[in-house]
Amino acid sequence: MRPMSANAPQVKRVLSGIQPTHDSFHLGNYLGALRQWVALQESHDAFYCVVDLHALTVQPDPVALRKRTLASVAQLIALGIDPEKSTLFIQSHVPAHNQLGWVMECLTGFGEAGRMTQFKDKSQKSGADRTVVGLFTYPILQAADILLYQANLVPVGEDQRQHIELTRDLGQRFNSTYAATGATFTIPEAYILKAAAKINDLQDPTSKMSKSAASQNGVIEIMDAPEVNLKKIKSAMTDTGREVKFDEKEKPGVSNLLTIYSALTGKNIADSENDFDGKGYGDFKLGVAQVVVDYFAPVRAKALELLEDPDYLNSLLKIGADKANEVAEQTLKATYEAMGLIARG
Repeated sequence: MRPMSANAPQVKRVLSGIQPTHDSFHLGNYLGALRQWVALQESHDAFYCVVDLHALTVQPDPVALRKRTLASVAQLIALGIDPEKSTLFIQSHVPAHNQLGWVMECLTGFGEAGRMTQFKDKSQKSGADRTVVGLFTYPILQAADILLYQANLVPVGEDQRQHIELTRDLGQRFNSTYAATGATFTIPEAYILKAAAKINDLQDPTSKMSKSAASQNGVIEIMDAPEVNLKKIKSAMTDTGREVKFDEKEKPGVSNLLTIYSALTGKNIADSENDFDGKGYGDFKLGVAQVVVDYFAPVRAKALELLEDPDYLNSLLKIGADKANEVAEQTLKATYEAMGLIARG
């Protein structure tokens, strides 16, 4: 078993999380982040969590949240996250997340929190009266999530860079304010995921694939039955002409499908274009669809098999939570000591 020292991991530690807000991850989730999670666990001390506490900002149905949390865990394992290599756990199974979150809230300026882009965007859409306080403090809890595990690197997309900067600011602020006991927190670096593929919506190929899209017809979901994704891809928006050529400006629909094909086959774009030389859009879309179906069919089957045995999944999560708690409690103890809180006798 890897050493679990909070302050001195032998290899660089990575921490990342994903919300259980939907029944299935989609292709953009996988190619944009999760595939790289799998790779990082081979060379790093990886901590991956399903951040169910963050999901509470949208006030989910309890039955749905419980189901989606286990489904998220099953999919992560099916996609290649190995509980023997990574510490895989559920956020709410580690009480220190909330405890350190409060400490970080007491270090964060109101204006500082209010400047977070995602909060501003979402609160403007829903209005102040319908915006929960948790959405405002969300980035602060996220900072606590990261600092709690003394993470060196946080794999995130470019749109999350601001959140990592807040985390760094809060960690440095704490270390400076309570310097008498030495540096309490490792200051993390953003590991910006250079997605090999920017995956867009099948029906709106100029927009990022997202579960918040008006229609789900453009979203490839990992847990959808093969025939569903086959139909979605065959119905994908293409462009004028018949040539299968990568040109994001003139042929965004074709380019998006070529990107998907290239990402899942491992071929470069030029070779992917050559595979469909002289073929029409119908054959092209069928070829892309077959690659998607073949790639995710075993993942879906494995996830469904895991979900048939929730006791097994829960046993894995207990092991992960125990390992996560061991690190988190060390960090929280050091935090409280630095602040002058009296330890429980």
